[in-house]
Amino acid sequence: MRYEGGCHCGKVRFEVEAEVDQAIECNCSHCSMKGFILTFAPAQAFKLTKGEGETQEYLFNTGKIRHRFCKTCGVQSYAKGVAPDGSEIAAINVRCLDGVDIKSLSPQSYDGAAA
Repeated sequence: MRYEGGCHCGKVRFEVEAEVDQAIECNCSHCSMKGFILTFAPAQAFKLTKGEGETQEYLFNTGKIRHRFCKTCGVQSYAKGVAPDGSEIAAINVRCLDGVDIKSLSPQSYDGAAA
């Protein structure tokens, strides 16, 4: 399904083809502290429509995921990285997608703390 989303202040906006019913909640130190609910899409299914130059990058652990957050409001609405199979992916913070009812989702737990 096609979604639009972005950060709190609106300086960062994007479009993505993704499935929110396949979302996860990860218990790693980063995701759990920020309360992320994530879904993933192939990199070519993600398009930044506003905010080129408005984000800052955060890397941690192995540095394979390039977490992007708005320099103004601090919201991390997406990240880019590499899937285990080597393909380029976009990780989408489902909480930042327009019109998604978070309460209707049943995200799967992912043990990122053990990974």
